[in-house]
Amino acid sequence: MHKYIIMGPQGSGKGTQAKLLKKDFDLSHFSVGDIFRWHVQAHTKLAARIKRLIDAGELVPDEIVETIIRRRLDEHDWNYGFILDGFPRNVEQARFFLESYGIDHVIHVDVSHGVTLERALARRICGQCGLDYNLIFHRPEETDTCDVCGGRLIARADDNEEALAQRLDDFAQKTVPALELFEQKGLVLRVDGSQGRDAVQAEIRAGLGL
Repeated sequence: MHKYIIMGPQGSGKGTQAKLLKKDFDLSHFSVGDIFRWHVQAHTKLAARIKRLIDAGELVPDEIVETIIRRRLDEHDWNYGFILDGFPRNVEQARFFLESYGIDHVIHVDVSHGVTLERALARRICGQCGLDYNLIFHRPEETDTCDVCGGRLIARADDNEEALAQRLDDFAQKTVPALELFEQKGLVLRVDGSQGRDAVQAEIRAGLGL
């Protein structure tokens, strides 16, 4: 069983890398962002609060994130292991995770702020089926139109320069210290996220011995 955390700033490509690992190694992929969006789409009790925070580019409070992650992991539907994407985001969450679950490695997909902004501002999502696109790496065949369902592609509400700048500042101030905590435990594998998708994936697999 493999238990991994993947970390990196917005636009680092960590979600894409997590999905590639999930596909080939039967890992369950738990994306905090996807769980938040599910709550919004399902109109749960947390939906309005989560949507307001996400739209403003702010982080969801620790107690909500920890509750959501604990509930998801406690379902134990990860027979071959999991890869957790988007958590922890600060030292307190990192300590919570280390105390509650064993972990094999923390994958740090490292990119510069410039690359992060360029990639994040190029992201689009289908308003109808939810499929993700990126105008740099994964362009639709027809401009602003989903290749699968024909729905209109839109930018996420939190993919704007002001919100992204806030999230990058939060990453530097809060998440980097969490990474340092994991490094003290000898758990961190750092990879160069500025490379192409396949090169990053190859570096991850080599580092993990997969």
